[in-house]
Amino acid sequence: MKITIIGAGNMGGAIAKGLAKVNITAEGNITCTAKSGATLDKLRETCPQMRLTTNNREAVEGADIVIFAVKPWLMKEVIEQVYPALDAMHQIYISVAAGISCDELEEWLGSASVVRVIPNTAIEIQESMTFITASDLNSPEVATVNGIFSKLGNSMVIPESQLSACTALASCGIAFAMRYVQASAQGGIEIGIKAADAQRIVEHTMIGAAKLLLAKNAHPATEIDKVTTPGGITIRGLNEMEHAGFTSAIIRGLKECVK
Repeated sequence: MKITIIGAGNMGGAIAKGLAKVNITAEGNITCTAKSGATLDKLRETCPQMRLTTNNREAVEGADIVIFAVKPWLMKEVIEQVYPALDAMHQIYISVAAGISCDELEEWLGSASVVRVIPNTAIEIQESMTFITASDLNSPEVATVNGIFSKLGNSMVIPESQLSACTALASCGIAFAMRYVQASAQGGIEIGIKAADAQRIVEHTMIGAAKLLLAKNAHPATEIDKVTTPGGITIRGLNEMEHAGFTSAIIRGLKECVK
């Protein structure tokens, strides 16, 4: 299977690195493009066997799957640029751009073999929460794409109408989670813990919390109750965060992402 990624920026590069680490296809069967040679040089350091080029049209020729990982406002221009070299009868097209519908992509590409994929940056280490949608959720193209991205973390096939909300929870949510890590580490420094130690403590606490919920299929409130002793320090800390609007701020942030 030959895979071409148009746009090896933050997300495209993360997808490329993730693909290179799993046995989906040989690294030499993955081609990445970028406008900047410096971007490609950086990717070459971690993926030396990957084919790298600044020529988008050349890159899509002979590919089985073409992943468009460019910014949304560049998508139509890039598709028009490579269109003469595409083979709609034999290729699957994947877009990771937010805000561009399947209908628009199918019109621009002249193909029904279009799948929208929204991963997050943890795809680089095969820990992405990835959402997949298409006009026909039962199509063989969706099954193929789901098979690929399920090896790069957890993948979920959803109706396109749910994509914005799911993007807020996972793709924006990974930044929200990191902001919590940053804030907690800063608090750790203030109460006397070295910066590196504080960050490591918070990181592993987050991993433990997530794994605990997943392993037990538990509601967060159930696990919170187990560590909130009456009159104890945990409940005092939680209540102080709520007084400052902790839960409300998270919900408002998520809602802002889907406006």
